[in-house]
Amino acid sequence: MPHLASVALLVHDYDEGIAYFTESLGFELLEDTHLSETKRWVRVAPRGARETSLLLARAATDEQRTSVGRQGGGRVCFFLHTNDFERDYSRMKAHGVAFVESPRDEEYGRVVVFEDLYGNRWDLVERISHEA
Repeated sequence: MPHLASVALLVHDYDEGIAYFTESLGFELLEDTHLSETKRWVRVAPRGARETSLLLARAATDEQRTSVGRQGGGRVCFFLHTNDFERDYSRMKAHGVAFVESPRDEEYGRVVVFEDLYGNRWDLVERISHEA
């Protein structure tokens, strides 16, 4: 069965991206392979996640550089699920993550919007289980 392996995220600099995702968001570095003097294959993911990762892709053209931080066109385009909202929200806040609102409760769970180091918008979500 096919699955989504990676989603490319444009960054200005590989090391800057790695530092943000591993230190501020608590992700782990899964792979950092040098392909040439200017290109690397860099994958990060939340700790323990293996099926889907972010591929940090260094912007190489003017068009790509203008798209860094605008991958969702100003909308939330990434969704980070957690099983402990308060723990992860507090840890991320302590590590300087830029939250654009206060946490709120929705029908589907607890959520807050944050921006990554480039301005892409993310939801941190703890979903409510509706199983009986």
